[in-house]
Amino acid sequence: MNEKFNFLDEEIEHLKSENRLIKLHILESEQAPVATIDGKKVVNLTSNNYLNLTTHPKVKQAAIQAIEEYGIGTAAVRTIIGTMTMHEELERRLAQFKGTEAAMLTQSGFTANTATCQSLMTSPQDVLISDELNHASIIDGGRLAKAQKKVYRHSDMAHLKEILESDEVKHARRKLLVTDGVFSMDGDICNLPDIVDLCDKHGVITMIDDAHASGVLGEHGHGTVEHFKMQGKVDIQIGTLSKAFAAVGGYVAGPQKLRDYMISTARPFLFSSSQPPSVIATCLAGLDVIENEPERLKKLWDNTRYFKEALTKAGFDTGHSQTPVTPVMVGDSAKAQELSRRLFEEGVFALAIVFPTVARGKERLRTIVTAGHTREDLEFAVEKFVKVGREMGLVK
Repeated sequence: MNEKFNFLDEEIEHLKSENRLIKLHILESEQAPVATIDGKKVVNLTSNNYLNLTTHPKVKQAAIQAIEEYGIGTAAVRTIIGTMTMHEELERRLAQFKGTEAAMLTQSGFTANTATCQSLMTSPQDVLISDELNHASIIDGGRLAKAQKKVYRHSDMAHLKEILESDEVKHARRKLLVTDGVFSMDGDICNLPDIVDLCDKHGVITMIDDAHASGVLGEHGHGTVEHFKMQGKVDIQIGTLSKAFAAVGGYVAGPQKLRDYMISTARPFLFSSSQPPSVIATCLAGLDVIENEPERLKKLWDNTRYFKEALTKAGFDTGHSQTPVTPVMVGDSAKAQELSRRLFEEGVFALAIVFPTVARGKERLRTIVTAGHTREDLEFAVEKFVKVGREMGLVK
């Protein structure tokens, strides 16, 4: 045994004592609304497969065809010889989807955020402004940036206004505000109209991370900007291809000059190989499905409304969620994990979210319904939530 790592024994015990040591759950089937996880068939309320595209025949066929035609990978970064015709086609389609001049693919939504923050915020004279509940990728992007950081209380527009009017921001060289569109742990939506209004008054670039909104919010699923009917008023839109699109990758959508600049400066783009043809093909096919099968978006929201109303009627606290991300608040790490474990025994997979992912006292189960869930699936899940919740004294 390598004794150099003996110090990790203490670290692991510390994680266990705080209920923070993660055990991986193993998916043994398709990522589907009802899936086999850890050897048990369960109603799956934990994936980000919003539009149930993981198993769509057209999407699967697109991947197979791309492998047959182009092979399994590019074996190169985009700036050497890793850019294929289909990469540029997907970028054009994503720009059209988001209503921007251009888009640039990255390896993940995480790297899209870190790349943009790092590329634009290059001096201590710059200021990056962030909502306190922004995703970890935005936080890490801020750490990589050389700018000053200012964090405003979650969705608190008065606090944001105070920050924007501070001397540090007034005299900054560049100013960038970053916010989630849909906040991934609470399911609420940012106050985009007020954010844009305040930022425009103070010359601040606006950037929205639409990971949980693209394919979900808006009349056509185009995201938070469409939801608020603010097309053309947000400077940068970040997206992921791993949630509603059910594949992997991310993108930065904005002005053409931003894409031109980031191709030469964004380190994740410069130093990571491009997505394989099969992934790009599935994303293109996924766009086709989103545009041509609007009933999927309608079913997603019908399921969302039913599930929220049923949980609330049963006495559960679902926080301030406005989207398919529906927290079931518990407020204690051990109880949240017990609730998750007992639900799994009953045939429902809903993962506990505890500190440090959420603040202490805000522990919860985070549930996500999809367009693929049947009403029977959701009725079964609610029935088990009520049963276990009553047994644990969480609801009456």
